[in-house]
Amino acid sequence: MAKSACAPASSPTTQGNDANKQARGFLVHRLNSMDSAWTALDVVTQTMVQKAIADPKTVDLEKLSDAIVEQSLKDLSFCKDAGRMCYAVVQAEAQKAATSAFRRNLLTRLQQEFTGREQTRSHSVQEWVCLVTFICSIFDYIKVNDAPLVALVDPIYDCLFRLAQPDALMNEEEVDCLVVQLHRVGEQLEQTNSQRMNQLFYLLRDGFLLQEDLSSMTRLLLLEILEFRASGWTLTNTAHKYYYSEVVD
Repeated sequence: MAKSACAPASSPTTQGNDANKQARGFLVHRLNSMDSAWTALDVVTQTMVQKAIADPKTVDLEKLSDAIVEQSLKDLSFCKDAGRMCYAVVQAEAQKAATSAFRRNLLTRLQQEFTGREQTRSHSVQEWVCLVTFICSIFDYIKVNDAPLVALVDPIYDCLFRLAQPDALMNEEEVDCLVVQLHRVGEQLEQTNSQRMNQLFYLLRDGFLLQEDLSSMTRLLLLEILEFRASGWTLTNTAHKYYYSEVVD
């Protein structure tokens, strides 16, 4: 039997509840997709992120950006994917508040950390590696009008050049960071400034060929990234099996 044409329409309250359920469902989906980055946060910061995505106007976005940066500097597993979380907040703020306070505060804090990068490296290589990883994660995820954050291009290049210096090439943790970030954002960086990428790879090539005291693992990683870029930022299946079976072995 067909429904009566006089059946009552959904009330504004019901419609509002449905919208809230959809918003919560979307929020849960976005947060679940963050996996390790999400579970690494304390409950207070998790709650702030949830509120920021649901209604950015209810959260101190500067405090939230500081909390995310602080966690990123001490947790490598977190900073690798923190850019995705920051992107979710940036997107929510743009759509629901038409502001960019979180992104602005985040970039200000990154500039402060970048300025003190050499001091950071001197007291903790792990924190330095986390800083580079986090900046590259932000660059990878957050775009403005579908374009990379130009403000981060030179700072990232400066960090990668530092990782390519002879003393850093003696530390496998720094070499691994360098190679991983070039895999992640190298092609994007080259599209914005190919001259600096050429200079960086001249430095890496010279390190590979001329620096005699490098470990076998460092030589393997450098050879892999040299071939990766020479092949158009990709590896053949054969090359991938060669390099990564060696790494596993």
